[in-house]
Amino acid sequence: MSDGPGAWVALAAVAVLLVFWMLGAYNRLVGLRGAIGAAWRKVDDALAVRGAALAALVTALRVPLAGEGAALDALVTAQAHVSAAADALRANPVLGGSAVAAVRAEAGMGAATARVLALVEQQPVLRDDPAVAAPAATLRETAPRLVFARQVFNGAVAAYNDAARQFPTRLLTRLYGFGTAGRL
Repeated sequence: MSDGPGAWVALAAVAVLLVFWMLGAYNRLVGLRGAIGAAWRKVDDALAVRGAALAALVTALRVPLAGEGAALDALVTAQAHVSAAADALRANPVLGGSAVAAVRAEAGMGAATARVLALVEQQPVLRDDPAVAAPAATLRETAPRLVFARQVFNGAVAAYNDAARQFPTRLLTRLYGFGTAGRL
């Protein structure tokens, strides 16, 4: 067995290939993580539009629906939970736990919004009031935008999670500190 220069060259070549593969895997995961951040910004923008419309709607409904203060308060509370979950995801959109909290907050938001909009629909005078009609229309227009933005986010999360689970990249995810991202 010879330890000649050819063996050292082969060993060095394997080491260089391994380093380049590790760098490539790292760059791929960073790029996919960046795509999650970009997709989150679209969700976050839609949430901001919806939040502004909800605030305007609640303000417009406080006096005419004074007897339904509990429904309006539930909507305000649900919006606060969604905002808190969005803040956590904004800080790190790849954290799976933050996405779970956002999903829970959205479930509460859906129920509270549906109740308030049903109350508005029951009263034609409110429905026709521009102070109520404009934010309600914004809510209706934002809903499909939010659904689409979530689909884009979930697609980015799926691509990242798939790449992080692929062998041999999954061997490096702990070394690089990459975790599993959560879906919305």
